Amino acid sequence: MDLKDQLKDLFPDHETSEVETNEEEDQEIWLQDDPLICKYEKRKGKANTIIEGYTGADSDFKILAKELKTTLGVGGSSKNEQIIIQGDYRSEIMDILKEKGFQVKRVGG
Repeated sequence: MDLKDQLKDLFPDHETSEVETNEEEDQEIWLQDDPLICKYEKRKGKANTIIEGYTGADSDFKILAKELKTTLGVGGSSKNEQIIIQGDYRSEIMDILKEKGFQVKRVGG
């Protein structure tokens, strides 16, 4: 018995609308012609992966940063037109971005 059936049992008079939206699938990120730069840096002794060179809208930039962080299961931030991911995840990030259709250039090692 799934959740809809359980809710029908609890609320038999309620009419449900069949409109379901999935916001993540509806959002399209703007793809650019120039490659994104994926580099590795140490800041305060900790490893960081930095993605820079995105020229799209700020909202798309934040969506891309959130998708990367949730897919990898790590922390990070997006500021000053850079996505900073905690840890050395260059190869995984490059694979994810290539699947999305971005061109990626690896810098530094």
